[in-house]
Amino acid sequence: MIYDAPGKCPICNGELHITRLNCKECDIEISGTFKLCKFCQLDEEMKFFIASFIKCRGNIKEVEKELGISYPTVRNRLDKAIEALGYNPHEESSYDEISNERQDILKKLSDGEISAEEATELLKKLK
Repeated sequence: MIYDAPGKCPICNGELHITRLNCKECDIEISGTFKLCKFCQLDEEMKFFIASFIKCRGNIKEVEKELGISYPTVRNRLDKAIEALGYNPHEESSYDEISNERQDILKKLSDGEISAEEATELLKKLK
């Protein structure tokens, strides 16, 4: 039987490293110190959440249905997953920046500061 490698030390909760790899086909063995991938270091609950999130193609409403949890709970778990992978969940992505720029352009259009043609040109440049 083959087991999943634990992501953390079961004794002290410290970081684990792989020291030997073995090929089932040719039986070669490689020794050294290898880090576990970021995903391997996550606990089982977090791995299950991320798998569900991917299965639902990132659609939070679908994740809600799949896991039977509320929207705020999905967002909270997503933020925890982002943090667990070493990223800042509150850092603005380039998508967020473009979205904010689009909102600014649309606001200027609705306030009459720019024409529809100008707004169209500005929106085209964001793509």
